[in-house]
Amino acid sequence: MENGNGTAPVHDPASAPGEPGRRALVVGAGIGGLTVAAGLADRGWHVTVLERSASLEPVGAAISLAPNGQRALDRVGVGDAVRALAAWQGSGGLRAPDGRWLARTTSEEAGERYGDSLVLLHRATLIDLLRARLPEDAVRTGSAAEVVDPGAADDPRRPARVRTATGELAADLVVAADGIGSATRRRLFPGHPGPVYAGFTTWRLMVPAPAEPFPPHETWGRGTLWGSQPLHDGTVYAYAAAAVPEGGRAADDERAELLRRFGDWHHPVPALLAAADPHAILRHDVRHMRRPLPAHHRGRVALLGDAAHAMAPSLGQGGNQAIEDGVVLAHHLAPGTPPGPGLAAYSADRLPRTSAVVARAAKAGALTTLRSPLAVRARDALVATASRLGPDLVLRSFAGITDWRPPQRAYAASARGVRPEGDRGRDAGSGT
Repeated sequence: MENGNGTAPVHDPASAPGEPGRRALVVGAGIGGLTVAAGLADRGWHVTVLERSASLEPVGAAISLAPNGQRALDRVGVGDAVRALAAWQGSGGLRAPDGRWLARTTSEEAGERYGDSLVLLHRATLIDLLRARLPEDAVRTGSAAEVVDPGAADDPRRPARVRTATGELAADLVVAADGIGSATRRRLFPGHPGPVYAGFTTWRLMVPAPAEPFPPHETWGRGTLWGSQPLHDGTVYAYAAAAVPEGGRAADDERAELLRRFGDWHHPVPALLAAADPHAILRHDVRHMRRPLPAHHRGRVALLGDAAHAMAPSLGQGGNQAIEDGVVLAHHLAPGTPPGPGLAAYSADRLPRTSAVVARAAKAGALTTLRSPLAVRARDALVATASRLGPDLVLRSFAGITDWRPPQRAYAASARGVRPEGDRGRDAGSGT
């Protein structure tokens, strides 16, 4: 087969066994990429996942899965396994650095409001569960890939094309799950500014649980934040944030930096820092897509996860939204669905919802990293008062996000402007 200019030969996955016109390439084997790969494979697509890393070693420590993410994982057959292996978040809430509770909640309240509680597990565990849903040869590691032509969704003679170290690949569909620095996004939307600094940096670490137990919590300070969440295996996932200039790094090591900022906070923060390996602490400046893309697809290429809508971690929704993306995209590309209408329906479903979640996460990040002493005192007093008047304050802040359910009807209903049954994705804007 020849490439688009009729000169160089191209290796085409369409020559592989399976239904003609149903060959997909997924660029990136993270959580979102593997979710969409599993969803597409379940719908009859012949899927190949291209991952530039030499192995499937996830970046990050743990992931929190809200009820919306869990429901999406149910669609690709791993929801029950996740719940069996994860730690269920127990009673906890928001605290001040001196240990005072600002707001409290219980897992029972979360279950009553949203149908499930938050669960936490190692990212590697989720990667393994999703990988197991695919054929053995579906994932190619050490395979960097670059979209060179998005193709034309309405022209069967013009597939999408991807360049790899061994040659070009052509496919009926390409899903770019290539992360926050997505080269595919830059190619499809060259005039878009992409992610920008959100105003704070984050640290993540995994440490052994301290001898003295503690309830799960997030603690808000002055321009700083700390969270401690126990996991199923006796370790603790801890995370921190600080409003600092972009590009900074500790003069000595990141544990020393965290000790300077959080060493005198309430239990278990000092104990966790004492047990932390300085070389295993991850630090990243937070960047988000303050300006939404005009669409989440172009031609035969769909963008997914951080590549489409990078967001601050303040609501814990980055991974959950990527999982939703994968399930919704696979839903709209069910058997018999041409790529053009299916991809248009995907963008129509996901763009309003993810844009609203990005905006809400930015607001939450700004609230939790306030630096003015007066503003911090006012924030804490308001949260504490509102919590006394309505104990489910923390849960209410997730309304319109965690109550999302996967779509039920065929893509055509959504493409005509009719919301799929059970899909409340656009409700995410109601709480902003």
